[in-house]
Amino acid sequence: MFLADFLPEGSEIDGNYVEPFLGSGAIFFLVKPGRALLADLNEELITLYRGIKLSPKKVWEIFSSFPPTREAYYQIRNIEADKTDIEFMAARTLYLNRTCFKGMWRHNSSGQFNVGYGGQSRRWVISEDSLVQVSNRLCTADLRCSDFQVIIDMCKTGDFIFADPPYCPGERELMHSHYVYNKFSFSEHRRLADTLLKTTKKGVRWALTISSHPNILQLYRGNRIIPFKRGAGKSPGILTNNPGEVLIYNYGE
Repeated sequence: MFLADFLPEGSEIDGNYVEPFLGSGAIFFLVKPGRALLADLNEELITLYRGIKLSPKKVWEIFSSFPPTREAYYQIRNIEADKTDIEFMAARTLYLNRTCFKGMWRHNSSGQFNVGYGGQSRRWVISEDSLVQVSNRLCTADLRCSDFQVIIDMCKTGDFIFADPPYCPGERELMHSHYVYNKFSFSEHRRLADTLLKTTKKGVRWALTISSHPNILQLYRGNRIIPFKRGAGKSPGILTNNPGEVLIYNYGE
């Protein structure tokens, strides 16, 4: 993985590994830190991780019981997630993620998940054993539903932050994205930049993946910027050369 060459290993992080935009958690699982603070503003996502951490086998049992049909998908999608127990909530989110169209995560103006049915082909890539492994990795992680600024402001010397905010590669404003929970406007990008730059003064190391739009790069002038040679680009699930993304970090030579 391209990013691995620029990130510390878990044993090299003295304090907490911190992700304020958890998403898939791919970098957390790559780095394997001893302690972690993992957060996202999407409550359903955090509930998914909490459910797996608490009871991976129960989540798997419920997930496996959901029927493999289009009709069942829409019935399960229409269930009010906050009116069920945490294991069911986690299984529902996992099921929707694995059977919705291209794994997209999008909400309407009322905050309801509204992605259409995509089929069962991605559903059984995961297994009970993989959920148990995820649970084991999460055992020392603190999971929170929170705005990014609250989480980043908590960081202290020795912590390491990895941030991957919602953005459309190469564009200043987020218009459409593979993962859209809330729109992340340019004013939010400014707030994120200001918050990260303040942590540098506290001796906190951070790395950020973000759009290469010149207006955004200007927010991080003075830090190290590495262009992605290959990535997802503007089309979900399709790899492309020069995808319009960069890695920005505040440490190293």
